[in-house]
Amino acid sequence: MTDVLNLSAVTFRRDGREILHGIDLTVRTGEHWALLGPNGAGKTTIVGFCAAQTHPTTGTVDVLGKRLGRVDMQELRRHIGHVNPRHPLRSPLSVVEVVLTGVTGTIDMPMRWTPTADEIARAHALIDEVGLHDRAESVWPTMSQGERGRALVARALAGSPELLLLDEPTTGLDVAAREQLLETIDSLAHTSPEVASILVTHHLEELPETTSHALVIAHGSEVASGPVGDVVTSEIITRAFEHPIAVGHDGGRWSARAVRAAEAP
Repeated sequence: MTDVLNLSAVTFRRDGREILHGIDLTVRTGEHWALLGPNGAGKTTIVGFCAAQTHPTTGTVDVLGKRLGRVDMQELRRHIGHVNPRHPLRSPLSVVEVVLTGVTGTIDMPMRWTPTADEIARAHALIDEVGLHDRAESVWPTMSQGERGRALVARALAGSPELLLLDEPTTGLDVAAREQLLETIDSLAHTSPEVASILVTHHLEELPETTSHALVIAHGSEVASGPVGDVVTSEIITRAFEHPIAVGHDGGRWSARAVRAAEAP
């Protein structure tokens, strides 16, 4: 396997305050990482590096073999799929058009751009893969949040990315829509086995079954990193969230619940 992403001793400062303190992360082809931590831990800042949107203050970031600061960031972003539930689309694009914007790396359909027949065919194939065949011509304002989430996964894959970023993709979904989206994400391990992914969340219930590794952070520092079974434990999650948490794992899925004082050892 080859390295898709490498963060080495990365720090980040904003307004004179250090937000990240020496983060290391290496993601390889076909690996599926979870980035876990409480609100304010620095997860969004790390995703900014992975998405080639932000430069570190110190340390190095290599994305798809290119070092940030020495590469055309806009061109690099064309090879990164990014699923953001806060996708700022306002136009009444159809699902097909939304997916095609993944080819151009734009929010809206570019003026004077016409997709090729192959690009249109791939968009429809991806729509089928995420279970939206019957909604291909539906327009964005009429779609449910769950349908939008699946459409954004298809959009992220439209540019044949080597790295897929899922930034709290189940935000705002009910239980059924969340499970449908997680099934879609799990299926990528079979339909796109070479694509590496990073999913950001602070809810263990939102981890797909195919999660292979995890990085847990708190207060801008690494708490633990490595294979998911070694990292997502009661001891590590308790330390990161600074509250006694019992972590469970059953049927490939994770759970977390607070430990009552009477249950504590």
